[in-house]
Amino acid sequence: MPPLPRGTPDIEIPPSLVAAHGTYFGAAGRPWLGALPALARSCLRRWELRLDGPAGSGAVALVLPVRRLDGSPAVLKLQPVDEETAGEPAALRAWDGDGAVRLLAHDPGSGSMLLERLDAGRSLGGVVDEEAALTTLCELLLRLNAPPAPAGTRRLADIAADLLDRASRAGAGAGLDAGVRAGSRARLGAGSGDVRALIGCCAGALAEVAGDGCGDRLLHWDLHYDNVLAPLPDGDRRAPWLAIDPKPLAGDPAFELLPALHNRWDGVLATGDVTRAVLRRFDLMTDVLGLDRPGAVAWTLARVLENLLWAAERDDGSAHLDPDRAIAEALLTHRAGVVRPLL
Repeated sequence: MPPLPRGTPDIEIPPSLVAAHGTYFGAAGRPWLGALPALARSCLRRWELRLDGPAGSGAVALVLPVRRLDGSPAVLKLQPVDEETAGEPAALRAWDGDGAVRLLAHDPGSGSMLLERLDAGRSLGGVVDEEAALTTLCELLLRLNAPPAPAGTRRLADIAADLLDRASRAGAGAGLDAGVRAGSRARLGAGSGDVRALIGCCAGALAEVAGDGCGDRLLHWDLHYDNVLAPLPDGDRRAPWLAIDPKPLAGDPAFELLPALHNRWDGVLATGDVTRAVLRRFDLMTDVLGLDRPGAVAWTLARVLENLLWAAERDDGSAHLDPDRAIAEALLTHRAGVVRPLL
């Protein structure tokens, strides 16, 4: 393995990454963080890279801008390998740059990836026209969801079964049907009883679609505006926007909607009619993606259920769940009949 170039600086871990690992992994994440500088140096040597700027981070990954031996820009991405991240290299290979960042190299032992470098300063979140940005995101989802998921990709069917089991243990199981009926009529507040009722409503909706096979398309699972970047000005111009940071699943594309429904939430509030604003976004997404609206309602409520259970199991309070609650309430308002387009 070649030595590092002379003058290579020490690898510093961003405080934001340390804080995020404390939130997601607790004490169990400390050994990986402690070994991270050595892992980064090892990857720099293995792939003959030199650092090309300050370290960045995502929710759980260290991201290092680098230059390859031929001078071309790239990104070294280091993250723990778990059930959410294990499928990322296979998904990127399946897309092969069609709608997503390209995978240049991968170390299966550590999960380290060398990726095409995109323009981190130009995300879809910077597009002022919200409808144009959301349409672009949906058109990108159409491309990403087109291929079948590679063998071994985590399955939405398993996620759904786990969510229903956890909802049952949270006290929603016996009243799922009643919860759905109540949820379609009532507005849900912020109290713990209302959160339990919402868990019941969302679990009831999921139960109706979870037995249908749950689909086999390759899902990104976390496509929002900040996970869509432009190419570098002098980079590969094969597409104006490319997705990064997938959490791959094999499943139904209707499970992809919630992250984008969350985006620019202040804009939703500013309309003065949250239900109408949410449904306009929902209608645009289902129209562009060609989704069955009742099914898309159910799978979006399943995503809300996932967030509700995550917070409830950690006794994490409910203030930050306001977008989820409002989105669920808007969809439940129309759940008893056909969701009527508002565009």
